[in-house]
Amino acid sequence: MAYKSVSYVLLLVLLVSLPLESLITVNGRLLLPLQPKPNRDDHVGYARWLASENSWGVLSTISIEMEGAPFANVVSYSDGAPGYGQGIPYFYLTTLDPTARDIKEDNRSSFAVSEFPVGTCGTLDPEEPPCARLTLTGKMKMIPNDTSEADIAEKALFSKHPAMGGWPKDHNFQFYKLDIENIFLIDWYGGPKPITVEQYLYPKM
Repeated sequence: MAYKSVSYVLLLVLLVSLPLESLITVNGRLLLPLQPKPNRDDHVGYARWLASENSWGVLSTISIEMEGAPFANVVSYSDGAPGYGQGIPYFYLTTLDPTARDIKEDNRSSFAVSEFPVGTCGTLDPEEPPCARLTLTGKMKMIPNDTSEADIAEKALFSKHPAMGGWPKDHNFQFYKLDIENIFLIDWYGGPKPITVEQYLYPKM
């Protein structure tokens, strides 16, 4: 078990070397430093930051088991390896879960993330506008195995969610992505901020 002791020592050294203001706790859980938070006026940057910094969100589909009623499910996702997000959410889903079964019949979906789990909302309620939220709406697409995009999805997801690599093979998990058609962002007062899909996917640096 010596390797665990080494890991703990390395983590302690890392944390001690960090400035106190860069350490954040959420519900008692210590989070490592984030990518720099964009300016509130940079709406595209803020949307991309939310997509990159989160690791889970709420995916809503059109339920086949409830005759077309909306069904929302908490899912893990990644838009790229940490620090290298591309804005496109990738998922690892199985048809043993109703979300993937819904997608098979009607792939129209919405995916929502909040700034609150990131740990930068302070004492704000998650519904207050300064605690930003992002909803991406479009169509879910299953990514064929043995393709370059499947490799991209695997690296994006497994780097953020290592446990996925050990999920049961007989559950037939598949990689999916959301083809984004509409973007809804609240990052301050004054209603949704206008962002086109092109602006979101290809931000000006």
